[in-house]
Amino acid sequence: MSENTTEVLVGGAVLAAAIGFVIYTGQATGFTGSSAGYPLTASFRSLEGVTVGTDVRLAGVKVGTVSGVTLNQETFRADTVLSLREGVMIPDDSAVVVSSEGLLGGNFVEVMPGGSPFFFASGDEVLDTQGSVSLISLLLKFVTGDKSE
Repeated sequence: MSENTTEVLVGGAVLAAAIGFVIYTGQATGFTGSSAGYPLTASFRSLEGVTVGTDVRLAGVKVGTVSGVTLNQETFRADTVLSLREGVMIPDDSAVVVSSEGLLGGNFVEVMPGGSPFFFASGDEVLDTQGSVSLISLLLKFVTGDKSE
């Protein structure tokens, strides 16, 4: 009987540790079941390195995620939906830029706040956008000495 009790206790401890690990991983990655927040749309010339789930950051702090990416067949631009946390107010003259974490880091979407006293509402479109810059093309320009834009 004592061996059976020990096995049940060890199994319960392992199960509790597994549940704790899942909860911790969900909190550390920002994955939550709720979709509290509001959407903004933006259209980019190039969205290289950005997919659904990519961080949206303001001053280096995660304030949302990319929740949708589609190709606009008329303009050949990447139409993007950004889901921002409720309570994060973005001035309506702000810019949205695809930034890189460094040479080997991934890309993220950065909000560059403006100075307007008015804020974006749910569903508004950010008009001032800057797509990602291709690192390969920059290196080729540097190596070949091409000074044209």
